Amino acid sequence: MEALVKFVQEQFVEKKDFPKFSAGDTITVFYEIKEGEKTRTQFFRGVVIQRRGNGSTETFTIRKMSGTIGVERIFPVNMPALQKVEVNKKGKVRRSRIFYFRELTGKKARIKEVRS
Repeated sequence: MEALVKFVQEQFVEKKDFPKFSAGDTITVFYEIKEGEKTRTQFFRGVVIQRRGNGSTETFTIRKMSGTIGVERIFPVNMPALQKVEVNKKGKVRRSRIFYFRELTGKKARIKEVRS
């Protein structure tokens, strides 16, 4: 059964070419929103908190600050509305899931940038 699921994922689920990013990176996600008959592109820029799953079930969580309120959004990698992902900054963190980032405010909430 597991082999059958893997076969279907490889054959029928379309792969999207996104740049490599991981936890701590600041990225911008462009996705399509349908409002009645119209469609428009909206972006969500924030810090990647985690990537989880694999294959067609892979998701990533982004956190941004909207004023003083933190907003998190989970994006499936294979979401049809996802148009593109841009990596703005590469961050240097020691963990693959940075949930501690939620409690940090001010200067402590900064992530060091990796120069390449």
